[in-house]
Amino acid sequence: MTPDPGRWRALAVTLAAGFMVLLDVTIVAVALPSLQSDLDATAPEVQWVVSGYTLTFALTLVVGGRLGDAWGRRRMFVAALAGFVACSTLAGLAPSIEWLVAARLLQGVAGGALTPQNTGLIQQLFDRAERGRAFGLFGGTVGLATALGPVIGGGILSVATGEDGWRWIFWVNVPVGLVALLLALRLVPRDRGGGDLRLDPVGTLLLGAATLAVLLPLVTAEAGGLRRLWWLFPLALALGAAFVQWEQRVVRVGGAPLLDPRLARRTPGYAAGVGLISVYFAGFSGVFLVLAIFFQTGLGLSPLESGLAVTPFSVGSAVMAVVAGRLVGRFGRLLTVVGLLGVVAGFAATAGLLVLAPPEQAVWWAAPGLLLAGLGGGFVISPNTTMTLANVPVEAGGVASGTLQTGQRVGGAIGTALLPGLFYVVWGGPDGGSEPTRAVAAALGGAVVVVCCALVVAVVDRRADLRRRSAEEHEEPATAGAR
Repeated sequence: MTPDPGRWRALAVTLAAGFMVLLDVTIVAVALPSLQSDLDATAPEVQWVVSGYTLTFALTLVVGGRLGDAWGRRRMFVAALAGFVACSTLAGLAPSIEWLVAARLLQGVAGGALTPQNTGLIQQLFDRAERGRAFGLFGGTVGLATALGPVIGGGILSVATGEDGWRWIFWVNVPVGLVALLLALRLVPRDRGGGDLRLDPVGTLLLGAATLAVLLPLVTAEAGGLRRLWWLFPLALALGAAFVQWEQRVVRVGGAPLLDPRLARRTPGYAAGVGLISVYFAGFSGVFLVLAIFFQTGLGLSPLESGLAVTPFSVGSAVMAVVAGRLVGRFGRLLTVVGLLGVVAGFAATAGLLVLAPPEQAVWWAAPGLLLAGLGGGFVISPNTTMTLANVPVEAGGVASGTLQTGQRVGGAIGTALLPGLFYVVWGGPDGGSEPTRAVAAALGGAVVVVCCALVVAVVDRRADLRRRSAEEHEEPATAGAR
């Protein structure tokens, strides 16, 4: 089949929209103090402005991918993008905290429906020779959106001063989203979908309930959610087991499962890739929140200065993600192993440098370690996405991508609860008895331990991949001889 001549322009449009959606996971954090004061909200209510978006975003990913596979990815992308723009408008107009939280919940639904269409469209529009490059650009987009949220949010607030300045955090999505919507209607090719139009309401309910049970204690951790809602974790395990059993039953009776369990069993590298990225995000996502707390609360820097402090990671990650997209076909899982080693070394170096650095020079001392971690991180997300989805059938690309990104969001929620919690335990707050440098070093040490777990998964999967390739090479001569 001849590749679509406009595929790279279509990719640019979808990545721009995807960047905006992923940016909203972190950009709002810097505006919380001002919106709390303006809307006269409590701390738990303000927390839902961030965690509510994360929660509904994660809950919608797999279902959004399934609908894109069935009804057409362009159609789902356009509908979700229009919904995201509308919800951003409502969030900016919010007269009360209840209104804002409701708008953010709906915004998360739209974002979760849009995101899996990105990778689904990459599988649809690009062949194997170009798919690695496309996923490299996608990986760079994910890394940049995750790391640049505080920088862009701080920049907006430095320009949009006054009581209502926080509203521009949401309103900035409107012109960007409208331009992306018009370009998507013109440049993204039409498709009719290739999946089964039948839905799986029981499977959807079970998976949604299991995801909710995992995320709810984590996204409310600062308000005591882990202490009050710990019992949801064993419930999540039970619901997850019930979901697997139900999906196997749907397959046996010839139905249309939400997530075909055969995908993990029969697709080489898929299960390992989902597990690896989930663990990696648990170690990687919380680092930016820890550094924001350290630089702003511990050292008294502004939100913009704090955001700029992590720019070396963002730059390194974006550059190497593009490079990795060109190399993944040649080196495979080895790229991920090398990248994770770089992340481990970079975070460890950052911890050591921050302990030694004079407080007024901490931003500059942290830069080399964060740059090294970013260079390594660029070799993780995009190559893992490419290898995890490489053997997935195109008609199942959306749901497979949704599952992959659900793992990212769950892992990210764990990391953003675990690492800041470790920071505060060691530090004890501004009036505590410990230096914030010791606390940030402890939290970064925790990130190193978690990323090392992802490294173990990568090494194990690389060995399995080498064994698979060796077996295939031995089978080919035998088959040729039989002929």
